Amino acid sequence: MKLTFPLPRTLTSRFVVAMEHLTFDADTFVPWRVGDPHRKAAISAVRRGALTLTHHPSPWRPTGATLGDEERRLLRRTKHHVVVSATAPPHRLPAGVQAARAAARALARECDGLLIDPMTGAAILTCGRCPGEPATFHLNDDWLAWDVQVHEAVPCPPWDPAGKGDCSCLRVTSRGLRRFGLPEITLDGAACAHNLCATNLLRTVAHCLVTDHLAYVTTHPGATRRTIDDFLHIQPDGGLPFRVRLTPYEAGAVGPSGVRRLKVGPAPGTGRITCLKVGPPSGFTGSTNDWLCATQGTSHASLADAHPPGSALAA
Repeated sequence: MKLTFPLPRTLTSRFVVAMEHLTFDADTFVPWRVGDPHRKAAISAVRRGALTLTHHPSPWRPTGATLGDEERRLLRRTKHHVVVSATAPPHRLPAGVQAARAAARALARECDGLLIDPMTGAAILTCGRCPGEPATFHLNDDWLAWDVQVHEAVPCPPWDPAGKGDCSCLRVTSRGLRRFGLPEITLDGAACAHNLCATNLLRTVAHCLVTDHLAYVTTHPGATRRTIDDFLHIQPDGGLPFRVRLTPYEAGAVGPSGVRRLKVGPAPGTGRITCLKVGPPSGFTGSTNDWLCATQGTSHASLADAHPPGSALAA
């Protein structure tokens, strides 16, 4: 089976820099004060209109952001925010969004502001001792986050090393793949004790999807649609290969465990694939939890150390 989704002509990413005071003109600061290796790209993007800055003399109100207590405290003190936007066709990714985030980092450092990526809902460190924007692109450099939810109304059975009586109340959904023109991915119906294991699996699938996708749009700059197989063969670093099945997952609907999924796109019924469910290949006879553990090559006992549910985990 093949899965087909449209490729937009352009994609827009936005970064928000919230600050208490803005004592200079952000437009004159960017791109000239953006450091290497992204300065030339930022200058070129500003001249082409692909990189823009919009100053708002008002606090930024987060929607769907997953911020820590200290970050929210800093945000409450802010009185201004600047939106840094990057618009580019898919084949110019990821360089365009790297230049925009480099500009946002430089601006946040200069005005001692808080840098937030609304697409992932997370803040990005910009302190003087923090590393700047990397020269090369890696998906795990805060380009992706995870929405982790459990259905609290469903009681979980006691943990059993034998794997019997596992619950199925966990749903993990990616945040950030649509930045590259891809559907988000989700894993629904695993045991809540396995949220770290589920996130690791989705992270591996995301790396595979993004790597293949960026290679495709680079060699097919005029493409308006993308078709992929619904089965992926995954070869993780240092692990055994395994297969996953991808099926369309209607955005905004309720999963099998009763958990309402993160909205990631147009309303249901539009015909667009905005989210893909990751699951075991056809023919797998065990449960979702059995398959999830098999992909990790580890025992159930090592899966108890997991992040608390209800959080957005950075990639």
